[in-house]
Amino acid sequence: MAKRVSRWQLRGPGGLLADDGLAGLTAWRATRGLIRILLFRVYRLRATDQERLRESGPLIYAPVHRSHLDGPLIGGLTQRRVRYLGKEELFQPKPLGWFMRSIGTFPVRRGEADLDAMRAALGLLQGGAAMLVFPEGTRQPSDEIGTVFDGTAWLSAKSGAPVLPVGIAGTREAMPSGAKFPKRTQVAIVVGAPLAAPTGPDGSRARRPDMTAWTATLRAALEDCQRRARALADQPGRARTPMRDLVP
Repeated sequence: MAKRVSRWQLRGPGGLLADDGLAGLTAWRATRGLIRILLFRVYRLRATDQERLRESGPLIYAPVHRSHLDGPLIGGLTQRRVRYLGKEELFQPKPLGWFMRSIGTFPVRRGEADLDAMRAALGLLQGGAAMLVFPEGTRQPSDEIGTVFDGTAWLSAKSGAPVLPVGIAGTREAMPSGAKFPKRTQVAIVVGAPLAAPTGPDGSRARRPDMTAWTATLRAALEDCQRRARALADQPGRARTPMRDLVP
C-alpha cells in the first residue's frame, strides 16, 4: 500500500509545494526562462566575461545597482540558483513571499543592521551558494559609484568566497527609480576578475582595517567594470551578444 503523504510533507522544507521543492524549482526555472526570452532580447543585452558567473562553489556577485532589472539580468546569465537579499515588504502577502523565496530571495529589514539576514547569507555561502549583494546598498542615479559598504567584505572574509565585481550600463535608463514600466534601451554587463576574500597582511583573519582597504579595492574594480560597461552599451549599432553565449 502506498504511503499517504501529509500536507506538511508537501508544504514543509523540501516538500513538493515548498519554495525549495518541486514547485519552487519549477517557478525559479520558469522565471529564469522568461528573463532570457524577454529581457535579453528586449534590451539587446551585450555582455563580456559572463562565464565567470558560472563558477562552482561559494561565490559573491557584487554588481553596481541602478535598477530593479539588475538582479534578474545577472541571475539569467547562469544555471546557478542565485540567492538575493530583498526588502521584507516584498514578501507580503504570503503567496508573493513564497514566489520570492522560490526564485532565491530572502528578506532583509532596511534601515537597520539586520544580523539575522547577514547570518542567513553567510550560512548559504558556507553551504556553497552563489549570492548577489549590491555593495552600494541602494540604487544610484548615475554611473558614478556610490558609497561602497563593508558588508560584502564581511561576508567574503567570513565565508572565504571570492567576489565578482560587475558593471551594468543601461538599466537605469530602462527603468529608473520611481518608474512603473520599463522602456527599451541598450543594456551591457561586464563581469570583472574575481577578488580573493579579505585577509590580514600575513594571511590571518581579516580585521576592520583590512576590510576597509579591501572595500576600496572593490570600489576601484566596480569603477573599471562600470566604465567598460558604459563603453560597451554606447557602441553604435543594434547588435547584441549571441544567445548561445549568454545562456549556458
